[in-house]
Amino acid sequence: MEFSPGDIKDNQDVVRQKDLVPSIMNNLLNPDAIFSNNEMSLSDIEIYGFDYDYTLVFYSKHLHTLIFNAARDLLINEHRYPVEIRKYEYDPNFAIRGLHYDVQRAVLMKIDAFHYIQLGTVYRGLSVVPDEEVIEMYEGSHVPLEQMSDFYGKSSHGNTMKQFMDIFSLPEMSLLSCVNEYFLKNNIDYEPVHLYKDVKDSIRDVHIKGIMYRAIEADIEKYICYAEQTRAVLAKLADHGKKMFLITNSPSSFVDKGMRYIVGKDWRDLFDVVIVQAEKPNFFNDKRRPFRKVNEKGVLLWDKIHKLQKGQIYKQGNLYEFLKLTGWRGSKVLYFGDHIYSDLADLTLKHGWRTGAIIPELRSELRIMNTEQYIQTMTWLQTLTGLLEQMQVHRDVESQLVLQEWKKERKEMRDMTKNFFNAQFGSLFRTDQNPTYFLRRLSRFADIYMASLSCLLSYDVSHTFYPRRTPLQHELPAWSDGARARAPAPAPGSACAPLREAHGD
Repeated sequence: MEFSPGDIKDNQDVVRQKDLVPSIMNNLLNPDAIFSNNEMSLSDIEIYGFDYDYTLVFYSKHLHTLIFNAARDLLINEHRYPVEIRKYEYDPNFAIRGLHYDVQRAVLMKIDAFHYIQLGTVYRGLSVVPDEEVIEMYEGSHVPLEQMSDFYGKSSHGNTMKQFMDIFSLPEMSLLSCVNEYFLKNNIDYEPVHLYKDVKDSIRDVHIKGIMYRAIEADIEKYICYAEQTRAVLAKLADHGKKMFLITNSPSSFVDKGMRYIVGKDWRDLFDVVIVQAEKPNFFNDKRRPFRKVNEKGVLLWDKIHKLQKGQIYKQGNLYEFLKLTGWRGSKVLYFGDHIYSDLADLTLKHGWRTGAIIPELRSELRIMNTEQYIQTMTWLQTLTGLLEQMQVHRDVESQLVLQEWKKERKEMRDMTKNFFNAQFGSLFRTDQNPTYFLRRLSRFADIYMASLSCLLSYDVSHTFYPRRTPLQHELPAWSDGARARAPAPAPGSACAPLREAHGD
């Protein structure tokens, strides 16, 4: 029997309630699971490496407020920006990671894996830019490759876009938007390129001048989230004879104080090599910088380094010298970091290391995806999309009116789905139907990803992570193993799957 759009419309409520939300609520996604982009067995891993910030240590919500306020004050005091911008405060709910910023047009936006702007997520200052203006500005909604950010997400060599990939960049995006808002509201003529550079320099100086480090060290309990699970992860790996190293851009005294707080004063006993102020990503590419030993008082020594010794701290250096001195090469090394470009990209592309991305936002997004409201909304949204695809062959007036109603409802539900995650920009991982540019890079540069290192505690050290086979557009859905998308508790032997096909925004 053939149905028309009108027939389905008459029974739409029944379809919604009865047929479309079956047993999903009994088979939810686990926020503490590890997800796999590429098959990898931990039994092959002999050496584990770690970044420090947002990998071994997590910070409280107070840190981004500190960075925002300090950079805002630097703009006023050193760059002579209007003192009135001090009225703006950091809003933790405004921006998400992975956004692009058009330096010349001073607009912040979310872009998908195919370089298309998600309309409704373009902000000038703190106000959304109308879709019509965006389309006129970019002659459509596609951003050409030559305008996109460079390999490391930076705006350089003619690239007009900057991609914010670092968790530390959230206050930078907010400050940019607030100052833009002030200039726009007060009809002040300004050069967007200068504003971008001044904000970037101010955020950098909060780190370089030690403002952030001193504040954290002075009140470590306020800024660092104590997590005994970090020590548990390191102890588990050490008990199984795994070698471990730390490579961070943070300074020695700062790392030492933080690690003493979250791991204990014997933290260095757990690591075979510790490198601070590495200046990643230059550390992975610049062969000219030798290592320097840092003594117990933080003084740099001038000795030539012939061996990287356990219990010592080293500064700068480069990966090529690191590989020469340790012999740790290829796929027996697994390195964890939160910055997809600075931490992971060069290691997987040039050196064949296995990589693990720490994505703290993953846990909260999965919890949202497990709610009944989200599941019902997404199920009906997918059904509407399928109905539009199948029923568009009906060209009679009544059918076309129904199809137009469905298109309107689909758009409303897309906006609703976006708002589940972030009212301005939606999910970190999805635009309307496509993966975000962020997820595209995550899928390319990370073998596995998880919300925190503590997720490793649920897996045996010989566990193999298998990516879920998702059907290509020309393959039958039956060829996929979609049942594994909703993995139960990540106990040894449990299934792991990438987030790509489970997410909608």
